[in-house]
Amino acid sequence: MKKALGFFEISGVVAAVTALDLMAKAADVEFVTWEKKLGGRLVTIIIRGEVSAVTAAIEAAYSGGIRKPACKAVIANPHEEVERIVQKSRDRLYKTLQAQAEKTEQKSANNESYIKEV
Repeated sequence: MKKALGFFEISGVVAAVTALDLMAKAADVEFVTWEKKLGGRLVTIIIRGEVSAVTAAIEAAYSGGIRKPACKAVIANPHEEVERIVQKSRDRLYKTLQAQAEKTEQKSANNESYIKEV
């Protein structure tokens, strides 16, 4: 079972989310991470799976998306350095999401204590 990475770079967050939805529905792939550049005007989605699944997912997003991508690529059996770069991106995303979740929990706790005081 060979693993592959798929990269799909598109203009706009809405177009990127739509493309990701198409990819996930078209084949058995895993969302790895995304990179937003230029304030979200350019978004790169990275997926992982078997070579055939990643290829099918990328093609589904290309043909069915609301906008054509800036570029797309499938890398079969990526080198460990490529995997390391992707993992760093994923770690940044999850660290950001975790910080946002903690901030939301803190706000909720502060609101609950305020309500109890009133």
